[in-house]
Amino acid sequence: MNHTDSALEILIIEDDKDIRETVRILLEGEGYTITEAADGAEGIQKLTKDTGLVILDVMLPGKSGYEACAEIRRFSYVPILFLTAKSRETDMLLGFQAGGDDYLVKPFSFSELSARVKALLRRYGTYNPLAFGKDSELPLSEAKWLTCDGLKVNPSLNQVMLGNSPVSLTETEYEILRLLMQYPDRVFSIRDIYEGIWNEPFLQSCSNSIMVHIRNLRTKIESDPQSPKYILTVWGRGYRFGKH
Repeated sequence: MNHTDSALEILIIEDDKDIRETVRILLEGEGYTITEAADGAEGIQKLTKDTGLVILDVMLPGKSGYEACAEIRRFSYVPILFLTAKSRETDMLLGFQAGGDDYLVKPFSFSELSARVKALLRRYGTYNPLAFGKDSELPLSEAKWLTCDGLKVNPSLNQVMLGNSPVSLTETEYEILRLLMQYPDRVFSIRDIYEGIWNEPFLQSCSNSIMVHIRNLRTKIESDPQSPKYILTVWGRGYRFGKH
């Protein structure tokens, strides 16, 4: 089932009351329904099947944002946007390894936050069948699979299989893999990948984000991420899907 952006509920998990209220007021002004939580445990408790996006701070009392994200990923594929003062690539990698989809560094402009929120909600409309373990309405026998050397992607069911085993990907990782696999003859630059998935103009600051997603995707589908056979680097140009 697809949803309009404003019909979806956004859960903000942020211990700074001023930041939490500011984000709530701004997003409510755009028509979103907002739920707030001051720590990771409360946020997980308030997450429901109606939640369409989680905005999650990293530095939280008790359960960290990384821990809360990993726990959410055990039962939900809801998009998760990290909102944090940590800007090092290693911090981003930790966030994406925990299951985050995007990363916004404080301080940020509301226009940038709004753009990230809209992009994640828009993509969630197509990735939604996996959320909360919902079963697809299409029987497997009718599914159309993209296949290559043991790796299979089903764009209709949003499923990924490696051999006979399902692969658990975040929404962003899935979208990158599907994009590359659907056009195996094409080399995609980082700009191509970003604009093809986010549907918004590319910003140079987003380059690291894409590279971390690629790195994390490789750890999940490649037997040797240092010598990949599926997601290949074309030096100086970008990435392409390996054909065998």
